[in-house]
Amino acid sequence: MKHSVLKRALLPALLAIGMSAPSAAFAGAGDIALGVKGGTTGIGGEVTVGVIDKLNFRTGYNFFNYDGNATESGIDYDYKLKLRTLPLLLDLHPFSSGFRVTSGIFINNNEVTGTATAQGSYDIGGTTYNAADIGSLDAKIDFRKTAPYLGIGWGNAVGKNSRLTIAFDAGVMFQGTPKVSLTPRDVQAGVDTALLQKNIDKEIADVKDDIDNLKYYPIISLGLAYKF
Repeated sequence: MKHSVLKRALLPALLAIGMSAPSAAFAGAGDIALGVKGGTTGIGGEVTVGVIDKLNFRTGYNFFNYDGNATESGIDYDYKLKLRTLPLLLDLHPFSSGFRVTSGIFINNNEVTGTATAQGSYDIGGTTYNAADIGSLDAKIDFRKTAPYLGIGWGNAVGKNSRLTIAFDAGVMFQGTPKVSLTPRDVQAGVDTALLQKNIDKEIADVKDDIDNLKYYPIISLGLAYKF
């Protein structure tokens, strides 16, 4: 009885979808828009292509560089932040408006590299080392290269209302647990390298705990797109 009721309820909806699909498949398909944007992924450009009605494909390239200094676990670093991402996204516009739901992946080359050069000593994993015995410390933080993305936004770059569109995105890139490396550049003879590596591993674990929230990278951006 329940199956019969369900069939009678679904049949009109399936017929309506089947009748509208051919016309929907070509509405806006092939339209192209170019855009510029800025936000938490840096600055960049993107291309939007209409796939079928209410569904667009979006890609581009984002970048940003920043030099700074920071203290982590008592060690002072000069660091370089490099943001480098290439999105491969699908935008679904479920309503007759600019609102969209976006999913896809980012090719993720974001990284932080740093160098610590102490004048006196380092505290590594709870053990003090003379700077002259260790040399400088090279640090690197990066993430998995293919990062899923889920978000919402506003603006249909290949919509019918206007050639110029304001675009807004808000979402999360799931870039995984940060990968951290810490390498002494010039270890002198006489240093217990096995103990040093054990302490470096402790230091790496502490850094990972401090930056673990970066596995969920927030993405907010604002831009303009022009349809050709």
